[in-house]
Amino acid sequence: MTAGVHAGALPSDASHAQGRRVYRHGIAARTAHWTWTLAILVLMMSGLQIFNAAPYLDASDKSDPAKRVLAFDAQNTAGGPVGYTIVFGHRIPTTHVFGYTDDGMGAESPRAFPAWLTLPAPQDLADGRRWHLFFAWAFFVAWVAYLISAALRGTLRELVMRPDDFRKLRPMQLYYLRLRKEPPPHGTYNPLQKLTYNVVLFVFFPLFILTGLTLSPAVDAALPWLTALFGGRQFARLWHFVLMALLLGYFGTHLVLVLTTGFWNNMRSMITGWFVLGEHDGVGP
Repeated sequence: MTAGVHAGALPSDASHAQGRRVYRHGIAARTAHWTWTLAILVLMMSGLQIFNAAPYLDASDKSDPAKRVLAFDAQNTAGGPVGYTIVFGHRIPTTHVFGYTDDGMGAESPRAFPAWLTLPAPQDLADGRRWHLFFAWAFFVAWVAYLISAALRGTLRELVMRPDDFRKLRPMQLYYLRLRKEPPPHGTYNPLQKLTYNVVLFVFFPLFILTGLTLSPAVDAALPWLTALFGGRQFARLWHFVLMALLLGYFGTHLVLVLTTGFWNNMRSMITGWFVLGEHDGVGP
C-alpha cells in the first residue's frame, strides 16, 4: 500500500499518542509500494512507446476513424512539419510536444509522444513490449503479494470502509481544505484514504491488469469472452489508457499529500516501516 499520508485518531487520544513511534508498514507493504512506483513509471513509458506505433484510441470494437477519441499526427506545411493532437475530431497544433516531436536521436519526426516520455527513447516497438511485459508481471506479483500479506497480518481490515466512514468523508474533505481544525475520529487510515485505497486496490488495479491482458493476441485467442467483456480490443485499449491516466493522477495527488503532511516522516515510514504519530495520527481500524 502507498504511504499513509495523514491518518488520525480520536481527539481525546491525540495528546497521549502524539510523538509515539509505531511500526506502520511491514516489509511486504513497503516492497509492494516501491515496486508499484517503479512499475507504474516503466509501464507508462513503455506503454507510450507501444502507443506510438498506432497513435490513436477508438471507442469501438475495432479500428474505426468515425469513433476516434484521441489521435496524433503530423503534416508537412509551407512553414515546415506541424504536429497535431486530435481530440474528438478537433485538431490542436502541438508541434515539438506531441505529433511531431523529439525522436530520441537528436532530431524530430512524426510520433505521438516525445522520446523523453517513452522507453526506449527511439521508436522500438519490440523492446517497448519487452519492458512492458516484464514490469506488468512485477506489478501483478506485487499486488497479489501485498493482498496476501495484508490479509495474513490482519492489516487489510484497516482499509475496509465501514458505514460510519461514509458520513465522515465530507468532514475529512473540509479538514484537508483547511476549513476544519480537526479531522473526524478515525484510526490508521482516514475515510478518504480508505475510499481511495479501496478504489485503487480493488477496482483500478484489477481492471488495469485485465484490460492489459485483452491486448495480448494470445490471451485474446484463448479467452475471447474477456475481450468481448470490454467491448473489443480497441475499446479495451481505450480503457487501459484511461486507467493509466487515472493511476497517474492518483499517484500525483498522493505525492502532493506526502509532501504537505510531513515528507520525512512519511518517507521514513515507507523505508523503515516506523512512523512517528502526530497530533491527529492514530493506529488501528
